[in-house]
Amino acid sequence: MKNRSRPWHRRFPLRARIIGAFTLGAIIATLFLVIITYGLSRESMLRQREASSQEQFFANARQVQGALRAEDPDFALILESLPSLSGSRSILRTSENTWVSLSLAPSDLPNLLIDEVKNASTGRQMRYRLEGESQLAVGLRLRPSQISTLTDVAYFEITPLSEIESTLESLGLILILGAITTVLIGASAGLWASGRVLSPLTDISTVAQALAKGQFAARVETIDDPDLMPIIRSFNDMAATMEQRIAKDARFASDVSHELRSPLMTLRASIEVMQSRRIELSERASQALDLLADDVNRFEKLVQDLLDLARSNSGSIPSDLVNMTELVEATVAMFEKQPPISILDGANNALVIGDKRRLAQVFDNLLRNAEKYANGATLIEITQSEGRVHISVEDAGPGVSPSERELIFQAFTRGNAAKNRGTGGGAGLGLALVDEHTRRHGGSAKVGNRRDGKRGARFTIDLPMVGRR
Repeated sequence: MKNRSRPWHRRFPLRARIIGAFTLGAIIATLFLVIITYGLSRESMLRQREASSQEQFFANARQVQGALRAEDPDFALILESLPSLSGSRSILRTSENTWVSLSLAPSDLPNLLIDEVKNASTGRQMRYRLEGESQLAVGLRLRPSQISTLTDVAYFEITPLSEIESTLESLGLILILGAITTVLIGASAGLWASGRVLSPLTDISTVAQALAKGQFAARVETIDDPDLMPIIRSFNDMAATMEQRIAKDARFASDVSHELRSPLMTLRASIEVMQSRRIELSERASQALDLLADDVNRFEKLVQDLLDLARSNSGSIPSDLVNMTELVEATVAMFEKQPPISILDGANNALVIGDKRRLAQVFDNLLRNAEKYANGATLIEITQSEGRVHISVEDAGPGVSPSERELIFQAFTRGNAAKNRGTGGGAGLGLALVDEHTRRHGGSAKVGNRRDGKRGARFTIDLPMVGRR
């Protein structure tokens, strides 16, 4: 079955799609209204102008028709006495090549209109452009009296439509500005609507991040929305179930650890008694006693790590102001083999808010891990960038293969390199505690290769920095 690529519109973020939908809807609706409004307004104004022009034209034509009853009428005087509407001008044709007008020439009229009027018994009109301006020309063939020597008389009037065009241009500009405003309002409405729609999703994302940091009591606030309420209720139910499950597992680990402490104390006391009388034991019995003591020590360390892991999954983190430089230096000072500490990028005395004891355990576990599997750490590097402090521990051991770089931070998991070396002393909880404590402080832990390309591993934790001392 072929993988179908996502539709093009789904490649954009949800917020962008919502805003785009509102904007597109506003554009379509506005464009439709602009076209309809402009078209209807233009048609209405032109019809009104045509109606008023025709009314005035036929009134003037009747006056000219009446003047034809005279034997020798003065057409120039007659045309001058005719009333004008909106700058209309008139011209009279008295024969094939004879025209009378105060301001027009025969070439100002369209030939098609002249021919139509010559062959028609009713009035004709035509819109056309004269010298770049829109005009309305109306013509009518007149009937001379029997005493008149004229045989082919036609009366024409030309009314300019420039005033209407100017009005339509102003209307078009207003409609365009209105359309732009409407589109902006539509985009703003889309922005507001996307905020309303995505607000619960943003809250869910924020709460999910809080849950990932170990704040298991975080919940999404309920809202009065019948469509979104089921999602929020389901998420909160899931968070509550997860919190109960984690608390139950933590209680189980804590209870088991506490229950194991009593027999361990008994074993420890018995071993101490036997060691006090070691001189009475045979060499084989002394070796068995040493093996037993080592196993009890390892078992005690396992129980303590289980308790720490159980406690890390519950309760709140103290808000101590921790100087990371001092913390790292104090932790390193407890080891016999002390690696050099390199402080770069102005990270000296970087401050972090959190639990000083747990943060010290993080570095202690990293150094002990290097000591156990790589003969000790070779370098500790402290840097800072973008408001976070990064602390790296490098060693010259076998390193960690890419396939194991996430697995080794899981509880009871050890890398193949550690297994192959046969140390056998760890239960796979040290790095799990490193990851858990770092995550509870809003940070992360990872492992990679050394920066200088040499053999070994580089464990790095990053934590949010609140400043420097």
